[in-house]
Amino acid sequence: MSVDYLNTITENASRLGMRIQESLSEHTREMNLARSNVSYLEADDSKGRNIRKQLDSSSDREKLDAMKRLIALISKGRNVSEYFAQVVKNVASQNLEIRKLVYIYVLRYAEQEPDLALLSINTFQKDLNDSNPFIRAMALRVLSGIRVPMVGNIVVLAIKKCAADFSPYVRKVAALAIPKCYQLDDSHLPSLIETITKMLNDTSPLSIGSVAVAFEAVCPTRLDLIHQRYRRLCKLLVEVDEWGQIDLLNLLLRYARTMLPRPIINSDGEEVDHDIELLLSSAEPLLQSRNPAVVLAVVRVFWYAGPPSVHVKVVRPLLRLLHISKEVERVTLSYILVLARINASLFSPHYVHFFMLSDDSRQAKAEKIQLLVCLVNFENHQPIFRELIEYTEDPNDQVVADCIAAIGKCAKMVPESMQTCLAALTEMIKNNHDVVVSNAILVLKYLVQTQLSQISGANAVNASQSSLSIISNLARKIDDIRHPQARACVVWLVGQHCASDQVSRAPAGIAEWAPDVLRKTAKTFPKEDVLVKLQIITLAAKLSVLNPAEQTLGLIARYIFSLARYDLNYDVRDRARVLSSLLTGVGSPVLTPDDGITPFEERGGVVLRSEQVKVVLFNGKTNVTDDEHAEHSNMIVGALGVIVGKTTLSDTILPDWHEEGVESTLRDSPDDTPVPHASNVLSVSSSTGSATTVLHPIRGNSPSAGLATTNGRKWASNLDDFFKEDVGSDNEASSEYDNDDSDEEYEDHIEGEEEDEEDEHDQQEGQSDEGNDEEEGNDDDRNSEENLKNNETGYEAFG
Repeated sequence: MSVDYLNTITENASRLGMRIQESLSEHTREMNLARSNVSYLEADDSKGRNIRKQLDSSSDREKLDAMKRLIALISKGRNVSEYFAQVVKNVASQNLEIRKLVYIYVLRYAEQEPDLALLSINTFQKDLNDSNPFIRAMALRVLSGIRVPMVGNIVVLAIKKCAADFSPYVRKVAALAIPKCYQLDDSHLPSLIETITKMLNDTSPLSIGSVAVAFEAVCPTRLDLIHQRYRRLCKLLVEVDEWGQIDLLNLLLRYARTMLPRPIINSDGEEVDHDIELLLSSAEPLLQSRNPAVVLAVVRVFWYAGPPSVHVKVVRPLLRLLHISKEVERVTLSYILVLARINASLFSPHYVHFFMLSDDSRQAKAEKIQLLVCLVNFENHQPIFRELIEYTEDPNDQVVADCIAAIGKCAKMVPESMQTCLAALTEMIKNNHDVVVSNAILVLKYLVQTQLSQISGANAVNASQSSLSIISNLARKIDDIRHPQARACVVWLVGQHCASDQVSRAPAGIAEWAPDVLRKTAKTFPKEDVLVKLQIITLAAKLSVLNPAEQTLGLIARYIFSLARYDLNYDVRDRARVLSSLLTGVGSPVLTPDDGITPFEERGGVVLRSEQVKVVLFNGKTNVTDDEHAEHSNMIVGALGVIVGKTTLSDTILPDWHEEGVESTLRDSPDDTPVPHASNVLSVSSSTGSATTVLHPIRGNSPSAGLATTNGRKWASNLDDFFKEDVGSDNEASSEYDNDDSDEEYEDHIEGEEEDEEDEHDQQEGQSDEGNDEEEGNDDDRNSEENLKNNETGYEAFG
């Protein structure tokens, strides 16, 4: 037992050793290959001195090594056009790998050496007749890539020739060469359009996507060429290559919106043209594509060509793309954001998919926050609100600012959450982080302004007291607020809502916390930001209007206006001059001869009363305007501006719907003609030991549209009629002899018919024996063709 155990261990150890040795040798081979490829990139210039000699060598190995060195130098940005003459000599090399590298080199330097590039044109033309389709395609690719105008006619002829090639790969390269030829010389446009028209009839899925690319680049407005090919292109969508599907979908979408009637939504339901339904049904399987770009192209088709009832089909595929990669997630979020702004109800049940993750990029976090704001409603506002509060602890200050702003927007969209949002923002003011405090104040100013502008009904007093208590808290914390915009917001809120009818220690008609804010900001006026200075001047003017007889307020206001008069910023100086002139008729001590302002008696123009000045300073500033969605209203799914956040010149323009569309008959083609339904009767007749199958098709699109007849007799449409007709036919055959009451005559008649058939058969055999060999061959061919036609008809009928 121990010996067997030892033998087993020894055998397993030997196998393990062999496997380790094989894996080491494999890794060593891979490292050598990688090292040999990297050596071309790491080679110094001294090794490149023998390249010319290697190119002129008769050894393919030397030529291949030289070409690899040249391509490596090109990748480094070096200019190696001096070897063009030696490289062109190897265009006709029998080594396919050398020829590939030569073609790459020629494409790179053909514009710099047009004369030498023309020397290789004959070689490329010969390669167009090569038996290898890869060689033909590569020759056309290089020929169309040579940016020499004088070869335009040759390129057009080559494209026409390859467009009719039996290889779909060569036809694909021919389609991709059409835009290059058009950019080289647009005078060939009629010939190129003719070639595109012929290639649109191609049934190969490999090449039809490239034809769509050529169509969009050369003649995008010639949608009339798509009429008879529209339905066939829709049916080919699933079989086209992935990147071809994208271009084909965009082309079909443009055609649908330009040539097809717009879907109509009425009380009876949706009226959708059958050609639009064909496009949607053909594109729907592509929502499961592994290529995210294809899925996004299908989403674009469903959104802009389909009725609202099909929009829900794009939700799940878009959510699936969020988990593929960070780059795909970034683009997909931009698409979803555009769709959610139009119809948020589609994505509201799936708001959990848009919660932020710690490893999300800054752009992804910003778009997720915007999505949560778009999707918030009464049912989901609490979890979304908790998530946004949690995100305020993010290390990125911009994300924190966006989250706090989102909290304010949620409060506006869901009024029931207003008090909760105000409480959360008030709590954030106690935070030690300046970014949190400043942004919370900005949002509080927005919410307070919104709430005070919408006060009405029984709860008006409570809402007003709540808002004023928030303002008073902000006024007392003015020294702790350092952000310029936040300080300006607090000063504006204090000045806008400082009027009070309550009796307090403050001057009459003014809230008790307003004069203290003016006193504190007057001390720091020279050090304040320009934005804060403007609001301090306005606050001083408002307090002077509310209580012009208060001497202390007048002195503080005079001090502020004096500082503003000599400020370095002209906006501050202008604001002080305007407000001091406005206060002329108020009788405020701000205007004294010591201020350097012209006395009241010598002033000209209109002087406003105190009530009029109050209207100017206080009224007309309570309404809140939100133009956030205005800049996003023109964003189109599929445009680059959706990603970068602003419109670009490369954005695609989506055509407007054609309300009635063109005639549907324009899209009819022979390929779309339905195959008629046929019912076949199979009869087998045996003669001389041979059986012949005869298929009798019934013509007509439906069984009731006229049944086929044989000898004036219609075939039955069901089994019951069939058996009845059999019985009836037997009775008819026997009735001819029953009238004479002669069964013997009937039997003789039957026997006579059989004898006549045998005689006819013998005569046919005799005639066939007398015929010559050529006639026999013709008869056999004719009979085989007839049988083949009968069999094909029968197979089509049986479906």
